[in-house]
Amino acid sequence: MTRRSTYHYEVVDVFTDRPLEGNPLAVFLDGSELDGSTMQSIAQELNLSETVFVLPATQAGCAARLRIFTPRQELAFAGHPTVGTSFVLLKRGIVPSETERFVLEENIGPVPIRVAGQMKPLIWLTTPPIQIGQKFDRGKCANALGLGAEDLLDCEPQTVSAGNPFLFVALKNKEAVDRAWLDLSGATLFKGAEPHPNGVFVFAHRPEGAYSRMFAPEHGIAEDPATGSATGPLAVYMMGNHLVSGLSGTRFISEQGTKMGRRSILHVQINGEQGVEGIEVGGHVTPLVDAEMHLGR
Repeated sequence: MTRRSTYHYEVVDVFTDRPLEGNPLAVFLDGSELDGSTMQSIAQELNLSETVFVLPATQAGCAARLRIFTPRQELAFAGHPTVGTSFVLLKRGIVPSETERFVLEENIGPVPIRVAGQMKPLIWLTTPPIQIGQKFDRGKCANALGLGAEDLLDCEPQTVSAGNPFLFVALKNKEAVDRAWLDLSGATLFKGAEPHPNGVFVFAHRPEGAYSRMFAPEHGIAEDPATGSATGPLAVYMMGNHLVSGLSGTRFISEQGTKMGRRSILHVQINGEQGVEGIEVGGHVTPLVDAEMHLGR
């Protein structure tokens, strides 16, 4: 059988209701004829934070299977690809538009989706199980970020993971967050760490939740406009350090990407005391591009 050479894809901006803000995502609606190596090459070509390929589900009860790639590697789970692809599946009628709940299959396992509203849906994912990792020295973290120890809150930086480990560093204010930066030399902070963090997530506590940035230079992402897979872990880290209530029904937002001109709003809902019934991360999605990629020779 001859493999077709033209593949349709969409680009959507995730965690925003405005075009050209949020985190851009490419979604290939039918990746069934592409192998993993080609998927990785396409993700590198597009050079977005992530690119998704939709495949038929292999697990009962799942609407579709997603394979998610950064420019350098495949991920077990990622938040903005999950939310953005859910929007595209609803928009295209692959999942009926009136559906309020469905499940997507990812490498980490089934990820439940909840849709709130029809005209301008707020799409929620339930964060996979979260694991607490090792703590890091405050002074070394400050130095790696180009900051002084006085810029950090009195909370030990720590890795937390929902499939993708991130190192969380709490800073005293928005100004310190905006001054922070991590490059490949700073990423040597991770040397020998297990699990090895995918990136460093810095934030400042604010009345509405958090003002955040995330750096992942080792994965080809100097800065990520919105990191949904880190936002459930952010809630756990904030609860553990008494920066947000752990009461069931608590809602807050994480504002991310503003410093780089890609303002993103990630909604968080804690279900059950301390999130024992799950932590949901939600956002709006804005369609931007319909395109074709031609791989023929």
